[in-house]
Amino acid sequence: MAAGSAAGPSGAGSGGAVPGPVPHVPQPDRELLRARLFLRAALPVVKVIVEDDQAVNRRFTGVHAVVQFRVKNAGGHGAAPGGFAGPEPSAPDSHGSGRAAAGGLQGSGPGDALAACVVIDDGVVCVEQGVYDHAAHGGAVKPTVTFTFADVHKLNDFFAGKTVLPGIRGFSHPGTLAKVVQLLLGLKLLLPSAQPKDPDKRRLKVKMTLYMITTALSQYNKGGDPEMVRWTSRQPERIYQMSVEPEGIAAYLRVRAGLSKAGRGFYERRRPFVHLRFHGVDGALAVMNKEVGFVEGVGKGHVSVEGSPEYAANFNDFMQRVQALLLG
Repeated sequence: MAAGSAAGPSGAGSGGAVPGPVPHVPQPDRELLRARLFLRAALPVVKVIVEDDQAVNRRFTGVHAVVQFRVKNAGGHGAAPGGFAGPEPSAPDSHGSGRAAAGGLQGSGPGDALAACVVIDDGVVCVEQGVYDHAAHGGAVKPTVTFTFADVHKLNDFFAGKTVLPGIRGFSHPGTLAKVVQLLLGLKLLLPSAQPKDPDKRRLKVKMTLYMITTALSQYNKGGDPEMVRWTSRQPERIYQMSVEPEGIAAYLRVRAGLSKAGRGFYERRRPFVHLRFHGVDGALAVMNKEVGFVEGVGKGHVSVEGSPEYAANFNDFMQRVQALLLG
């Protein structure tokens, strides 16, 4: 697959009729888009850590808590359109798409795009977007721990692994606060510099990365990146599948006429338009950690491409852009 010879991401290419006019999309604020990816794509993979790491799961057994992340005075930052109905999935259903978690959050009020919370219920974790609405529970449940950031730049630096001291409420729950900090440190596995030796940690890193990057791509589109929006707008319904064989780790991006949604597992209703098959955890990590470039990884057998070479190259290009944005 000669990925380097493909046309740029904005090209319509082959493989289906253009659904309709391509909209003009203004360039979004970079830091707001970056925060969107952190809160809606990176933070949710803490669920994977708790589910797959037995030591972490035991740590949160018996814990009932709500952990809020928000930017101070973040009014007026709304969410851009560009998605199929419902939030990004957190778990696979029978078709490979995900189910949305339950309510408990305020709707689309001011600042919701710059807030998210981690809800922990006896070792079961879900991540919700927005400010937690304790009034919906009769006022009985309030955030146990709250991290408040002075501005969006501080929030982004925090999730990028830089030294940032947010305002913290929850010192009256020191045990829960310590466990939450340890959990957040687990997100560092997503960094290309993280190269775990333990087989379970290596598998966990691959799973976290696939789940994060597919969701981040969808949010990159929903957040209004002009080139991504043009690219998705020119396509009929298509599935971009990623998997690691034989481990069975899989995630996908679904696009149609400018809309997008990520999912976990294998999409079963339609054959993938592009399928990136990584050959084992070691092959996946060689590409994810940038030990080899994508084209070199194909040549060395770390990854194979099924489907359109042109659109596979576009897909990979957007993955690189998203990673560069998150790393700052």
